[in-house]
Amino acid sequence: MSDLLERLRGRGWRMTSQRRVVAEVLDGDHVHLTADEVHVRAARRLPEISRATVYNTLGELVSLGEVVEVSTDGRAKRYDPNAHHPHQHLVCAGCGTIRDVHPTGDLLADLPAEERFGFAVSEVEVTYRGLCPSCA
Repeated sequence: MSDLLERLRGRGWRMTSQRRVVAEVLDGDHVHLTADEVHVRAARRLPEISRATVYNTLGELVSLGEVVEVSTDGRAKRYDPNAHHPHQHLVCAGCGTIRDVHPTGDLLADLPAEERFGFAVSEVEVTYRGLCPSCA
């Protein structure tokens, strides 16, 4: 069973066949699918699943904090199931491929006090950009 499915079961989330398929499609490392990509993959497994059901399920997963919406450079939102595993993103400026990365060090501590402007900083989002091997 995937990490996402385990977390959802642990929360007592009602697991319909449609919800299960969406969660299964989101399973894996470096998964950052658009809603349309989720729908296409889910429909291969469950042909009767509607686009609206996929969008609604993704919205619920985001609201629950089990999936994170990732937006990069005005491209379509992508859905990342690794919401409970701190990481940053590496984005290809050519094709839009997104990979999870885990930089070393404490990104929050690396921001000098004079650059915080009195903010009580609680989280950091860093996006690394470049060209993947296919686009370079």
